[in-house]
Amino acid sequence: MTATYGPVCAGASTPATTGATGYPSFSSYVRVRGPVLLRTARSLTANPSDAEDLLQTALAKTFVAWERIEDHRALDGYVRRALVNTRTSQWRKRKVDEFACDELPEPPGQPDQPDAAERQALHDAMWRAVMRLPDRQRAMVVLRYYEDLSEAQTAAVLGVSVGTVKSAVSRALGKLREDPELAPVR
Repeated sequence: MTATYGPVCAGASTPATTGATGYPSFSSYVRVRGPVLLRTARSLTANPSDAEDLLQTALAKTFVAWERIEDHRALDGYVRRALVNTRTSQWRKRKVDEFACDELPEPPGQPDQPDAAERQALHDAMWRAVMRLPDRQRAMVVLRYYEDLSEAQTAAVLGVSVGTVKSAVSRALGKLREDPELAPVR
């Protein structure tokens, strides 16, 4: 016995007698109205993948209730209501995971430490100031502070005395302290 569906669904057949999806009219409805319903789902979520999942869930709920829906002319409204209800349920479930507490879960920030952008700007300004040093002083500053070599190791690499490294680095640091680009840091 095969059921025929008109605008009003008086009864439903078993899925075995109506085709692969259970309800051929449901398949044709999804095929025809799917793009419009997907646009509605996208308006409810920020992510296109979430919108597809939301529509899939709403269509699954509609499929389960297909034989109980009497007026198939109002299917868009039924599916839209299922979209909104499903989205509201998802939102509520996520809210349950958030709990108010007396202490912040993040470690307290250091108010005197600059944020990442400020640190990068400071790093860039410092590097430009080092690049303005004379070659010999720049080499000693880089080896001593960027490469973290001792004064003796720096002297050995450059083939100079430890006293030369000390005096050249001292003069270089003095120039860096006076550099106008680094003035806001002080």
